[in-house]
Amino acid sequence: MNDSSASRETVWVVDDDEAIRFVLERALGRAGYQVTAFSDLASVRTALEQMQPELLVTDIHLPDADGLELLGDLKSAGHDVPVIAMTAFSDLDQAVTAFKQGVFDYIAKPFDLQQVLSVVKRALAGNGSVEVSETQAPRNRLIGDSAAMQEVFRTVGRLSRSEISVLITGETGTGKELLARALHDHSPRSKGRFVAINTAAVPADLLESELFGHERGAFTGAHARRAGRFEEAAGGTLFLDEIGDMPLPLQTRLLRVLAEGDYYRVGGRDLLRADVRIIAATHQDLEQKIRIGTFREDLFHRLNVINIRLPALRERQEDIAQLARHFLKRSAAEMGLEEKRLRPETIRVLEGMPWPGNVRQLQNLCQHICVMAPGEQVLPEDIPGDGASAAARNSDDWENSLKHWADLELAQGTEDLMAEAREKLEQALFRSALAYTDGKRVEAAKVLGVGRNTLSRKLKAVSE
Repeated sequence: MNDSSASRETVWVVDDDEAIRFVLERALGRAGYQVTAFSDLASVRTALEQMQPELLVTDIHLPDADGLELLGDLKSAGHDVPVIAMTAFSDLDQAVTAFKQGVFDYIAKPFDLQQVLSVVKRALAGNGSVEVSETQAPRNRLIGDSAAMQEVFRTVGRLSRSEISVLITGETGTGKELLARALHDHSPRSKGRFVAINTAAVPADLLESELFGHERGAFTGAHARRAGRFEEAAGGTLFLDEIGDMPLPLQTRLLRVLAEGDYYRVGGRDLLRADVRIIAATHQDLEQKIRIGTFREDLFHRLNVINIRLPALRERQEDIAQLARHFLKRSAAEMGLEEKRLRPETIRVLEGMPWPGNVRQLQNLCQHICVMAPGEQVLPEDIPGDGASAAARNSDDWENSLKHWADLELAQGTEDLMAEAREKLEQALFRSALAYTDGKRVEAAKVLGVGRNTLSRKLKAVSE
């Protein structure tokens, strides 16, 4: 049933892909919107001289220009039209740039139609564009095409005009400090300092001084006044890594600083202003620590205004090849060595490894390969340790592994097991085929014997 409130609302779709125009026209039309489609930016500009839509959905990569140029056209003409950006080539810089230029939302292709309809409805309900920031944020190196990383990119983009506190969670080695730096670099405080401290690496009796500084004579060994990390980060961002290891007494003082916005140096009498944005991170379950009494619940809520969870590397297998190529290229450049290239069978081995150390482990492995692999082509036997053999064992024993999984699921009362097993099998096959064809979807679909649209739809479904 169509929403009667949307029956006369006009939506323009801009995309050079005829199939996407057709699908969006049909879906939006059925939802009750009046839809007009365009294939290039020039056609939209001509149409804007006569009228304006209530919402514009545009691809970023158009044949004649960048689709985001429409934001400037609309602003110059005084049109207050929300814009939804789409792209098949998403990275963090592009997502942040889109939000900073004023898009209402940002959708990575291939997309789910229900997701598009939901975003369209929200955009029309707000019916207005956001204020555009003129600050150009520096480049960072977060990488990933997986659905989980695309959501991280979108969150950083949405926060690019905010100084709100953020709690980053995720396993060790997933890149929490890198994400914290990205949040700082793409924020209103980007011209200030980014100061990081690992609270687990500083002895408990010294951590208070490290954070807040101390006056001369405050304790044995305090021979001079020292500024703390809060002072060093004034006007910028303070990153508190491994916040879950902070001692309870210091949690109490940190809570007061966050609540009141000021603090004293250890042994000091001068009240100092805490002019910092706090980003905290942990690999621990803070809610569990609250239950056992080792972390303050009120501090958790102060820090956890926005939570961003970084996925483990095993949860984003489709990013492994891209990350490995990036690390190999960077390692070669840093060490002045020949750049190594991964064979398809080597990528499959990497994707089958468990990666307990996550992205950091992959980076270290690539540095080793860059130095130790004898040839320009990296073979499975060039992977050090028992990683390759473990992956091979997992591959050879997949039938027993499948049986073990089925036994556990049945014991837990799981129903419709065949559908779940089929989904997991398709996911594994599709990702292996994409690795084998270096990400070329047409070729991957061909070797699997399925249509390209089927491949895209299945990949989208299993990543949600």
